[in-house]
Amino acid sequence: MTRAAIILFICVVMPGGAWAQSAGASVAFGTATAAAVWGAALSYIAPRSLQALSIPQMTIWGLNGLAALDPDLNAALQDGEIRLYGPDALIIAVPAPAANDAAGWGAAAATVAAAAFAASPALQQAGTQGLISSFFDELFNHFDPYSRYESPLQAAQDQLMITGLAGTGVTLAAQGASVVISDVAADSPAENAGLVAGTAVLRVNGQPVYPGEVAALNAGMTGIQGSAVTLQVLDDSLSPPAPATVSLTRAFIPPRTVFAEAAQPGVVALQITSFNKGTGDQFSSALAAAMPSQPTGLVIDLRGNRGGVLRQAVLVADSLLPAGPIALAAGRDKDANQAFMAEGSDLTGGIRIVVLVDGQTASAAEILAAALADNRRAVVVGSETLGKGLVQTLTTLPDGGELFVTWSRVLAPRGWPLQTLGVMPQVCTSLGPDALQDQLASLSKGRNLMSLALAQARGMRAGANVDYILSVRDNCPADIGGDLDWAAAGYLFANPGAYRAALLQ
Repeated sequence: MTRAAIILFICVVMPGGAWAQSAGASVAFGTATAAAVWGAALSYIAPRSLQALSIPQMTIWGLNGLAALDPDLNAALQDGEIRLYGPDALIIAVPAPAANDAAGWGAAAATVAAAAFAASPALQQAGTQGLISSFFDELFNHFDPYSRYESPLQAAQDQLMITGLAGTGVTLAAQGASVVISDVAADSPAENAGLVAGTAVLRVNGQPVYPGEVAALNAGMTGIQGSAVTLQVLDDSLSPPAPATVSLTRAFIPPRTVFAEAAQPGVVALQITSFNKGTGDQFSSALAAAMPSQPTGLVIDLRGNRGGVLRQAVLVADSLLPAGPIALAAGRDKDANQAFMAEGSDLTGGIRIVVLVDGQTASAAEILAAALADNRRAVVVGSETLGKGLVQTLTTLPDGGELFVTWSRVLAPRGWPLQTLGVMPQVCTSLGPDALQDQLASLSKGRNLMSLALAQARGMRAGANVDYILSVRDNCPADIGGDLDWAAAGYLFANPGAYRAALLQ
């Protein structure tokens, strides 16, 4: 990924004084870059943020990020000017643009930052990127915990995590004196070519392979997108088996996020570690592979899942719900308002589902758990979840960095907000083994000891008092998941009556 930056050398006449003169301005500040980035950001945020904020106010907040790098600096909007003060004098005053002129405020902020940069050794040490980042750090201190700016480098790294590396989708392993395919990634060139685990590999790019070089062979599977890898494999479909050559064109492969876990007989257990590109397809594929065994139950393990791409959580929910609402997102911008609905494609045929959650389950994972619980499609087991029910919109800025701005709130199908409240499980394990035993015994008699707490949680509405929300959460304190979760799930599968009693009414 290439990044272009325009570096303009500036000369700012400063007031006298040892502090102002000490910065020899030996390094130039990227005024044009900062102006473009801040102007684009202010233009993007103004109509989309959950709270209506003026461009002038946001600019002053951002400029006071300079003080995080040099406490002697202070920016203020006074008498129609943006004024920057040093320890004992006014450094620069810039006329304030029109209130709705985002580009003008971005340019004015960059001019002020350039003057500060020329005067402050601390700012020069931080560099242009440091000042750009500090502007956003201070700006978003006035927002929610999830709005943020990511530098070009961080944005590129995150994009790689989401899209995956360019590769073949093949993982090789040693098996005795042979090299075999041990795994084939979902939605990969290898899967599309029909390769399957267990197939013997004889050559890679025309060279014979040996068990001792498996690590190097696997490393060689990744490379430039569009480049090719040729495998010679032993085709067992031929009689007798014979070598066959398969050419794979490297492509971006979604990271694997769905894993099978050990479970009791008749139960399928799938862990979803995050929601990235491809998670929905991976889940559907794993489910399809398990259904021929005619399982009677499904565990979806979302413990430790911090969320990710909302759309992928919606796809997973859609694959399990016969019909009905999945979630509602609402914000100031009309484009932020979305209603996600299931289209009636339950791939399991209605088998019992238990969803495991804990205090680290967040965001898209909470949306999935809430959708299944509210639609009486699953019993949620564990502790209160994190409570992240805000959705961010994303844009790429002129420097290649990325801006994440919270623009909508998520409501569960029954109308309660996920933000701060989180998902209240129908079976709580964080109260300890004795309390869990009481709950399960009660469920076996058709009564849920969590009913009152569940009614309070599902009856919550956006804007509720935070103290009240926290008091409701205390009914099942957030905790890290453990063996009690699996014990509760096992009991529910073994006792259909208890499972039915645990479903939301």
